[in-house]
Amino acid sequence: MLIGGRIPNYHQYASKMKVEQYVQQVMDRKIYDPVLTAQLSNGFVLERLLPGYLPNDKESMGYGTFLEWSNLLYDDRKGYREKRDPYVRVACIQYQMRDITSFDDFAANCEYFVDVASDYRSDFVVFPEMITMQLLTFLPKMQPAESVRQLNAFTGQYVELFTRLAIQYNINIVGGSHFVIENDNLYNVSYLFKRNGTHGKQYKIHITPHERKWWGVQPGNEVKVFDTDCGKVSIAICYDIEFPELSRIAASKGTNIIFVPFNTDERRSYLRVRYCSHARAIENQVYVVISGCVGNLPNVENLDIHFAQSAILTPSDIEFHREGLAAEAPPNVETAIIQELDMNLLKRNREYGSVQPWSDRRKDLYKIQYRDEHKIRSI
Repeated sequence: MLIGGRIPNYHQYASKMKVEQYVQQVMDRKIYDPVLTAQLSNGFVLERLLPGYLPNDKESMGYGTFLEWSNLLYDDRKGYREKRDPYVRVACIQYQMRDITSFDDFAANCEYFVDVASDYRSDFVVFPEMITMQLLTFLPKMQPAESVRQLNAFTGQYVELFTRLAIQYNINIVGGSHFVIENDNLYNVSYLFKRNGTHGKQYKIHITPHERKWWGVQPGNEVKVFDTDCGKVSIAICYDIEFPELSRIAASKGTNIIFVPFNTDERRSYLRVRYCSHARAIENQVYVVISGCVGNLPNVENLDIHFAQSAILTPSDIEFHREGLAAEAPPNVETAIIQELDMNLLKRNREYGSVQPWSDRRKDLYKIQYRDEHKIRSI
């Protein structure tokens, strides 16, 4: 993309410095220019100055800038191409639940972490399950089943927010999970917002007794695997990771990374998610990323306390860290962990691993049957 731009603050400095000096100081972040600073922050590169660009532009003193932006992800083939290199950088957000006064507060908190992940050139940023339950802190108090249904009113703003952030910050976002109402049924849904502006949805398939009893959440019926520019990924929402068949189905469809947004109240609940997630990484020889909430919501019934120690988990073999742990957050504090994952290690592990649980499964003895797109399939 080639553009010409203005430098509207230059007239304030024209008596003190030449235009070349002004532009250099803007590039060095010593001077703020509302146009050029924004363009540089979004990846444009200044190629040269253009004298007489807009002679009537007194603010820019007639000068313009010639800038270029290169889309490193561009491919002239149709479709959504995968990265040429084998590395995928993941940012996992251990998010603190807190009282807020508006959706704008929620949006600002989320954008902060997306910005952090983007600064580290992450390909994915992952938020925890039920992250939008924060919104109940400024909504009228009702019975639990009625209260949680209020969140559906924010679905449009939620989707618009994360779609914008994915494009603006050039990052794929697992937006935690959000409660939506479809055909009068309440679902717990995790959205994957891709940096090409599209999004997909994974419905929670296994509903906890708590969700069923207090909120009336209904189960989804399909294991989705999403094509992204970084390969195939899938989402298992909290309780779903405790059922090994789902991850096996996702792996059979080609997933390399399973994202697990979770929300647990205390350590033993968290450890169920942690241990099962690591088991899924070992069984299927994939990476598993778990992202949870911390903090308290004293004014939200049935979701008042949280415990998490988010982590990025690997298979347990020579190719990986001896603990099968790529990265781990400290327990119960708000933070972000970032790790670069090598997809080639997964291929090597499946072919030459000390054990090969993916290929050594006794298909002659047992199989998994499941319904997919109205067909019965076996793996």
